[in-house]
Amino acid sequence: MSEEAGHPPSRSWFQRISDLFEQDIRDKRELVRLLRRAQRKGLLKSDALSMLEGVLQVSDMQVRDVMIPRPMMVVIERDMAVEAILDVVVDSAHSRFPVVGESRDDVVGILLAKDLLHEVAGLIRNGQDWHRLNIRDCLRPATIVPESKRLDTLLKEFRVKRNHMAVVVDEYGSVAGLVTIEDVLEQIVGDIEDETDVEDGEDVILRLGENEYHVKGLTDIEEFNDYFHASFDDEDVDTVGGLVIQAFGHMPSRGETVDLGQFRFTVLSADQRRVRQLKVERLPDEATQDEA
Repeated sequence: MSEEAGHPPSRSWFQRISDLFEQDIRDKRELVRLLRRAQRKGLLKSDALSMLEGVLQVSDMQVRDVMIPRPMMVVIERDMAVEAILDVVVDSAHSRFPVVGESRDDVVGILLAKDLLHEVAGLIRNGQDWHRLNIRDCLRPATIVPESKRLDTLLKEFRVKRNHMAVVVDEYGSVAGLVTIEDVLEQIVGDIEDETDVEDGEDVILRLGENEYHVKGLTDIEEFNDYFHASFDDEDVDTVGGLVIQAFGHMPSRGETVDLGQFRFTVLSADQRRVRQLKVERLPDEATQDEA
Protein backbone atom coordinates (compact mmCIF):
# COMPACT_ATOMS: atom_id res chain seq x y z
CA MET A 1 0.00 0.00 0.00
CA SER A 2 1.48 3.37 -1.02
CA GLU A 3 1.78 6.23 1.44
CA GLU A 4 -0.27 9.36 0.91
CA ALA A 5 1.55 12.13 -0.89
CA GLY A 6 3.35 14.51 1.39
CA HIS A 7 3.24 12.17 4.39
CA PRO A 8 6.35 10.20 5.34
CA PRO A 9 5.83 6.51 6.09
CA SER A 10 5.02 5.81 9.74
CA ARG A 11 7.90 4.31 11.67
CA SER A 12 7.25 1.23 13.75
CA TRP A 13 7.87 0.98 17.48
CA PHE A 14 10.77 -1.37 16.74
CA GLN A 15 12.36 1.11 14.34
CA ARG A 16 12.05 3.99 16.78
CA ILE A 17 13.53 2.11 19.71
CA SER A 18 16.27 0.72 17.47
CA ASP A 19 17.43 4.29 16.82
CA LEU A 20 18.38 4.55 20.49
CA PHE A 21 20.88 1.72 20.10
CA GLU A 22 22.79 3.05 17.11
CA GLN A 23 25.57 4.18 19.39
CA ASP A 24 27.96 1.68 20.93
CA ILE A 25 26.98 0.58 24.43
CA ARG A 26 30.01 0.09 26.64
CA ASP A 27 28.40 -1.22 29.83
CA LYS A 28 25.10 -2.00 31.56
CA ARG A 29 24.81 1.50 33.00
CA GLU A 30 24.69 2.98 29.53
CA LEU A 31 22.14 0.37 28.49
CA VAL A 32 19.92 1.25 31.46
CA ARG A 33 20.20 4.97 30.65
CA LEU A 34 19.08 4.27 27.08
CA LEU A 35 16.16 2.15 28.27
CA ARG A 36 15.07 4.91 30.65
CA ARG A 37 15.36 7.40 27.81
CA ALA A 38 13.09 5.14 25.74
CA GLN A 39 10.57 5.10 28.59
CA ARG A 40 10.59 8.91 28.83
CA LYS A 41 9.95 9.10 25.08
CA GLY A 42 6.96 6.83 25.45
CA LEU A 43 8.55 3.87 23.65
CA LEU A 44 8.46 1.68 26.78
CA LYS A 45 5.89 1.45 29.51
CA SER A 46 7.14 1.86 33.07
CA ASP A 47 6.30 -1.76 33.90
CA ALA A 48 8.30 -2.99 30.90
CA LEU A 49 11.24 -0.81 31.90
CA SER A 50 11.11 -2.19 35.44
CA MET A 51 11.20 -5.77 34.16
CA LEU A 52 14.09 -5.08 31.79
CA GLU A 53 16.07 -3.51 34.62
CA GLY A 54 15.23 -6.55 36.73
CA VAL A 55 16.59 -8.90 34.08
CA LEU A 56 19.87 -6.96 34.02
CA GLN A 57 20.01 -6.93 37.81
CA VAL A 58 19.49 -10.70 38.11
CA SER A 59 22.69 -11.38 36.17
CA ASP A 60 24.67 -9.50 38.83
CA MET A 61 23.02 -11.03 41.90
CA GLN A 62 23.76 -14.15 43.91
CA VAL A 63 21.50 -16.55 45.79
CA ARG A 64 22.51 -15.04 49.14
CA ASP A 65 20.93 -11.75 48.04
CA VAL A 66 17.40 -13.16 47.83
CA MET A 67 17.30 -16.35 49.92
CA ILE A 68 14.96 -16.89 52.85
CA PRO A 69 17.31 -16.90 55.88
CA ARG A 70 17.68 -20.07 57.94
CA PRO A 71 15.77 -18.77 61.01
CA MET A 72 12.75 -17.99 58.81
CA MET A 73 12.60 -21.43 57.17
CA VAL A 74 9.54 -23.53 57.91
CA VAL A 75 10.81 -27.10 58.12
CA ILE A 76 9.33 -30.50 58.90
CA GLU A 77 11.15 -32.98 61.08
CA ARG A 78 11.49 -36.42 59.58
CA ASP A 79 10.11 -38.23 62.64
CA MET A 80 7.11 -35.97 63.25
CA ALA A 81 3.70 -37.60 63.50
CA VAL A 82 1.52 -37.22 60.40
CA GLU A 83 -1.01 -35.16 62.38
CA ALA A 84 1.74 -32.71 63.38
CA ILE A 85 2.96 -32.48 59.80
CA LEU A 86 -0.54 -31.69 58.57
CA ASP A 87 -0.78 -28.95 61.21
CA VAL A 88 2.41 -27.35 59.87
CA VAL A 89 1.16 -27.56 56.28
CA VAL A 90 -2.21 -26.02 57.13
CA ASP A 91 -0.89 -23.31 59.46
CA SER A 92 1.89 -22.14 57.15
CA ALA A 93 -0.05 -22.49 53.87
CA HIS A 94 3.25 -23.28 52.12
CA SER A 95 3.42 -25.71 49.24
CA ARG A 96 6.97 -27.07 49.79
CA PHE A 97 8.92 -27.92 52.92
CA PRO A 98 12.51 -28.97 53.62
CA VAL A 99 12.46 -32.15 55.73
CA VAL A 100 15.28 -32.43 58.24
CA GLY A 101 16.74 -35.17 60.40
CA GLU A 102 18.86 -34.47 63.47
CA SER A 103 19.21 -30.74 62.74
CA ARG A 104 18.48 -28.12 60.07
CA ASP A 105 21.83 -28.97 58.50
CA ASP A 106 20.59 -32.53 57.90
CA VAL A 107 18.19 -32.01 54.98
CA VAL A 108 16.85 -35.41 53.91
CA GLY A 109 14.43 -34.27 51.21
CA ILE A 110 11.64 -31.93 50.12
CA LEU A 111 7.99 -32.55 50.94
CA LEU A 112 5.32 -31.19 48.59
CA ALA A 113 1.99 -30.57 50.26
CA LYS A 114 0.18 -32.08 47.27
CA ASP A 115 2.21 -35.30 47.56
CA LEU A 116 1.36 -35.59 51.24
CA LEU A 117 -2.34 -34.97 50.69
CA HIS A 118 -2.40 -37.42 47.77
CA GLU A 119 -0.92 -40.18 49.96
CA VAL A 120 -3.26 -39.46 52.87
CA ALA A 121 -6.31 -39.37 50.59
CA GLY A 122 -5.26 -42.66 48.98
CA LEU A 123 -5.01 -44.41 52.34
CA ILE A 124 -8.40 -43.07 53.41
CA ARG A 125 -10.05 -44.23 50.16
CA ASN A 126 -8.60 -47.71 50.63
CA GLY A 127 -9.80 -47.89 54.21
CA GLN A 128 -6.26 -47.91 55.60
CA ASP A 129 -4.95 -46.10 58.68
CA TRP A 130 -3.48 -42.86 57.34
CA HIS A 131 -1.89 -42.16 60.74
CA ARG A 132 0.74 -44.80 59.91
CA LEU A 133 1.91 -43.03 56.76
CA ASN A 134 5.69 -43.09 56.47
CA ILE A 135 6.72 -39.56 55.51
CA ARG A 136 9.87 -40.92 53.85
CA ASP A 137 7.70 -42.39 51.08
CA CYS A 138 6.55 -38.87 50.11
CA LEU A 139 9.92 -37.13 49.90
CA ARG A 140 11.54 -35.78 46.77
CA PRO A 141 15.30 -35.21 46.47
CA ALA A 142 16.52 -31.87 47.77
CA THR A 143 18.38 -29.54 45.42
CA ILE A 144 21.41 -28.02 47.17
CA VAL A 145 23.01 -24.80 45.89
CA PRO A 146 25.81 -22.59 47.26
CA GLU A 147 24.85 -19.11 48.42
CA SER A 148 27.35 -17.68 45.92
CA LYS A 149 25.48 -19.10 42.90
CA ARG A 150 24.36 -16.52 40.33
CA LEU A 151 20.62 -15.97 40.10
CA ASP A 152 20.43 -16.19 36.32
CA THR A 153 22.16 -19.59 36.44
CA LEU A 154 19.81 -20.79 39.16
CA LEU A 155 16.75 -19.66 37.23
CA LYS A 156 17.89 -21.64 34.20
CA GLU A 157 18.41 -24.73 36.37
CA PHE A 158 14.97 -24.32 37.92
CA ARG A 159 13.42 -24.27 34.44
CA VAL A 160 15.41 -27.19 33.04
CA LYS A 161 14.88 -29.43 36.07
CA ARG A 162 11.31 -28.23 36.67
CA ASN A 163 12.23 -27.50 40.26
CA HIS A 164 10.82 -24.70 42.41
CA MET A 165 12.93 -24.79 45.57
CA ALA A 166 16.57 -25.22 46.54
CA VAL A 167 18.30 -25.45 49.90
CA VAL A 168 21.15 -22.95 50.22
CA VAL A 169 24.42 -23.84 51.95
CA ASP A 170 27.35 -21.67 52.98
CA GLU A 171 31.03 -22.32 52.32
CA TYR A 172 31.20 -24.71 55.28
CA GLY A 173 28.29 -26.85 54.08
CA SER A 174 25.85 -25.60 56.71
CA VAL A 175 22.32 -24.68 55.68
CA ALA A 176 22.09 -20.90 55.26
CA GLY A 177 18.53 -20.70 53.99
CA LEU A 178 16.37 -21.64 51.05
CA VAL A 179 15.43 -20.06 47.74
CA THR A 180 12.40 -20.52 45.52
CA ILE A 181 11.75 -19.73 41.89
CA GLU A 182 9.39 -16.98 43.09
CA ASP A 183 12.29 -15.30 44.91
CA VAL A 184 14.18 -15.10 41.62
CA LEU A 185 11.22 -14.03 39.49
CA GLU A 186 10.44 -11.22 41.94
CA GLN A 187 13.67 -9.57 40.84
CA ILE A 188 12.21 -9.29 37.35
CA VAL A 189 8.46 -8.79 37.74
CA GLY A 190 8.34 -7.18 41.18
CA ASP A 191 6.99 -8.36 44.49
CA ILE A 192 4.82 -11.48 44.34
CA GLU A 193 2.50 -12.00 47.28
CA ASP A 194 2.89 -15.65 48.22
CA GLU A 195 3.34 -18.01 51.14
CA THR A 196 6.99 -17.09 51.71
CA ASP A 197 6.25 -13.47 52.58
CA VAL A 198 6.07 -12.34 56.19
CA GLU A 199 2.42 -12.02 57.11
CA ASP A 200 0.89 -9.13 59.00
CA GLY A 201 0.25 -11.30 62.02
CA GLU A 202 3.87 -12.35 62.44
CA ASP A 203 6.62 -10.59 64.35
CA VAL A 204 7.65 -7.32 62.70
CA ILE A 205 11.20 -7.66 64.03
CA LEU A 206 12.95 -11.03 63.85
CA ARG A 207 16.51 -11.65 64.98
CA LEU A 208 18.58 -13.53 62.38
CA GLY A 209 22.01 -13.44 64.01
CA GLU A 210 24.13 -11.68 66.59
CA ASN A 211 23.81 -8.26 64.94
CA GLU A 212 21.41 -8.99 62.09
CA TYR A 213 17.63 -8.64 62.02
CA HIS A 214 14.66 -8.90 59.68
CA VAL A 215 12.34 -5.88 59.97
CA LYS A 216 9.06 -5.24 58.20
CA GLY A 217 8.82 -1.90 56.44
CA LEU A 218 5.54 -1.06 58.19
CA THR A 219 7.16 -1.31 61.62
CA ASP A 220 6.47 1.85 63.63
CA ILE A 221 9.58 3.91 64.25
CA GLU A 222 8.59 4.08 67.92
CA GLU A 223 8.53 0.29 68.10
CA PHE A 224 11.90 0.11 66.32
CA ASN A 225 13.39 2.61 68.76
CA ASP A 226 12.08 0.67 71.75
CA TYR A 227 13.47 -2.63 70.45
CA PHE A 228 16.92 -1.32 69.49
CA HIS A 229 17.19 1.50 72.04
CA ALA A 230 17.52 3.87 69.08
CA SER A 231 16.36 7.47 68.71
CA PHE A 232 15.10 7.93 65.16
CA ASP A 233 12.74 10.89 64.68
CA ASP A 234 9.14 9.97 63.80
CA GLU A 235 7.94 13.52 63.22
CA ASP A 236 8.03 13.38 59.40
CA VAL A 237 7.53 9.64 58.84
CA ASP A 238 5.84 6.95 60.92
CA THR A 239 7.39 3.71 59.70
CA VAL A 240 10.85 2.25 59.22
CA GLY A 241 10.11 1.85 55.52
CA GLY A 242 9.29 5.54 55.28
CA LEU A 243 12.48 6.39 57.15
CA VAL A 244 14.55 4.38 54.67
CA ILE A 245 12.83 5.92 51.63
CA GLN A 246 13.48 9.37 53.09
CA ALA A 247 17.17 8.51 53.52
CA PHE A 248 17.51 7.26 49.93
CA GLY A 249 15.63 10.20 48.46
CA HIS A 250 13.95 7.82 46.02
CA MET A 251 12.01 4.55 46.04
CA PRO A 252 14.78 1.96 46.55
CA SER A 253 15.01 -1.38 44.78
CA ARG A 254 15.78 -4.72 46.34
CA GLY A 255 19.42 -4.98 47.35
CA GLU A 256 20.01 -1.25 47.90
CA THR A 257 21.69 -0.33 51.19
CA VAL A 258 21.83 2.78 53.33
CA ASP A 259 23.52 3.49 56.68
CA LEU A 260 21.61 5.48 59.30
CA GLY A 261 23.21 6.10 62.66
CA GLN A 262 24.32 2.78 64.12
CA PHE A 263 22.38 0.70 61.58
CA ARG A 264 22.70 -0.53 58.02
CA PHE A 265 19.40 -1.06 56.20
CA THR A 266 19.26 -3.40 53.19
CA VAL A 267 16.06 -3.58 51.14
CA LEU A 268 14.86 -7.19 50.83
CA SER A 269 11.51 -6.48 49.22
CA ALA A 270 9.94 -3.37 47.71
CA ASP A 271 7.47 -2.37 45.05
CA GLN A 272 6.67 0.95 43.37
CA ARG A 273 4.81 2.22 46.43
CA ARG A 274 6.58 1.05 49.57
CA VAL A 275 9.42 -0.85 51.17
CA ARG A 276 8.07 -4.14 52.46
CA GLN A 277 10.96 -5.96 54.13
CA LEU A 278 14.39 -4.95 55.35
CA LYS A 279 17.52 -6.54 56.72
CA VAL A 280 18.95 -4.45 59.55
CA GLU A 281 22.53 -4.78 60.77
CA ARG A 282 23.87 -3.08 63.87
CA LEU A 283 27.17 -1.48 62.87
CA PRO A 284 30.31 -1.69 65.03
CA ASP A 285 31.05 1.42 67.06
CA GLU A 286 34.20 2.05 64.99
CA ALA A 287 32.16 2.32 61.79
CA THR A 288 29.80 4.95 63.19
CA GLN A 289 32.73 6.88 64.65
CA ASP A 290 34.47 6.90 61.27
CA GLU A 291 31.34 8.35 59.65
CA ALA A 292 31.23 11.05 62.31
